[in-house]
Amino acid sequence: MRVRALSAFALGLVLLVTGCGEPGKHTEKSATSPSASAAPVATPAPKPSPTRTTATKPELRPLPKKLPAGLHRASGSAGVALTFDDGPDPRYTPQILAQLRKFRVTATFCLVGKQAKRYPHLVAQIVREGHQLCNHSWRHDVNLGRRPAAEIRADLVRTNQAIRAAAPKAPITWFRQPGGRWTAEELTVARQLGLRPLHWSVDPQDWDHPPAKTIIKRVARASRHGSVVLLHDAGGDRTQTMAACRRLIPDLKRRYGVTRLR
Repeated sequence: MRVRALSAFALGLVLLVTGCGEPGKHTEKSATSPSASAAPVATPAPKPSPTRTTATKPELRPLPKKLPAGLHRASGSAGVALTFDDGPDPRYTPQILAQLRKFRVTATFCLVGKQAKRYPHLVAQIVREGHQLCNHSWRHDVNLGRRPAAEIRADLVRTNQAIRAAAPKAPITWFRQPGGRWTAEELTVARQLGLRPLHWSVDPQDWDHPPAKTIIKRVARASRHGSVVLLHDAGGDRTQTMAACRRLIPDLKRRYGVTRLR
């Protein structure tokens, strides 16, 4: 009886162990495979990233198809008026002043505000030697006339202030738009500030660095009594302009006379 009982007990243990399966494998399966009855875990939706907004400047106005009326394109007398843009510049402005002094003629210097602030002694010298002053914007912004009227006014006022800091008593009579891209808004602001809009009638395109002989030829071919000649004493390498002026200034004086703007 004892042997049978022990055998039955041992057989029961074997059956119990076999029914439970392999403990290691069961544990791994339970850990990696959740039961079908388990509720699915909700995944939180990603939060939308904040949208970056970049400040945009107001769109520029379109340019007029032709030059607006009221621009000064003549000297106001029989003589030719010489104008020099983009200065003052310590390399070239003194050279032009020396040539004007040598031939006893005057010119109009269209000054960029940043340059006037940087080289006030040259502004003072221009005035001291009897030449006229023209506002040519603060930083030669060719799109100035297409900007809001408040920006145009601020630019011109700032430039006037820089010029007057160097030459407090000198009149600033003229304003020349950089690149000649005039708009009606720009004309209005300039006139409100007491500045007369100055254009040109002779442009040898010396800003593009042609040889001196080309500059001379273009000016001689286009000049007439009363012409306004556009030249540059700054804004880049003006070596060829300096060379051309040594012939142009006396030639224009002989043929037409060189005069102040009126």
